Amino acid sequence: MVTSTIVHIEDDKEIGAWVSDFLTEPGYKVIWLYSGQNVMDHMPQADVVILDIMLPGLDGYTIGQRLKQKYPEKPILMLTARTSIEDKLQGLSFADDYMTKPYHPDELEARIQNRILNSETNTEIVLTGKQFHIFMFLLDHPNQILTQRQIYEAVWEDSFIKGDRTLMVHIRHLREKIEVNPSHPQIIETIRGIGYRLKL
Repeated sequence: MVTSTIVHIEDDKEIGAWVSDFLTEPGYKVIWLYSGQNVMDHMPQADVVILDIMLPGLDGYTIGQRLKQKYPEKPILMLTARTSIEDKLQGLSFADDYMTKPYHPDELEARIQNRILNSETNTEIVLTGKQFHIFMFLLDHPNQILTQRQIYEAVWEDSFIKGDRTLMVHIRHLREKIEVNPSHPQIIETIRGIGYRLKL
């Protein structure tokens, strides 16, 4: 029996009721709030926070940043209709996951469970400077095929020499830190003979 507590901040009554009913059925305890006004009262018992962006009063970005600052160990899942890369990057600057509407309920539950498991292991990912810049460059071009030359010259600010394996080594180490199974990457995809693509 699932006993985790989910704090769900959603002002749309239809969506809020539907999500609460769906998650209550397998045994989650759902605390549904219409705004972030009293959310701090419930944070000590929360295992996951599900947060919309467009809310009355403070928006989801502001609420999420404040929650993460005070409770950095609590996973936050953004659940919103905002699909632009700018919104995603802003959300992922503090949130642990970002999911757009419409969505399949089974995927929502799977992501919640994944957040709970990850928070229980409490693993911190530490990237080197080059790994961070590679990842941010890929994030700036989501779902786009980027050549090795494009990535190398953007990150190292130097001319790429064909056959240089520096980027490949850095990508391998980056995958070891962010992929569930680095041998079968689901985030940074290799495009054989060309380069890489970040899958969002």
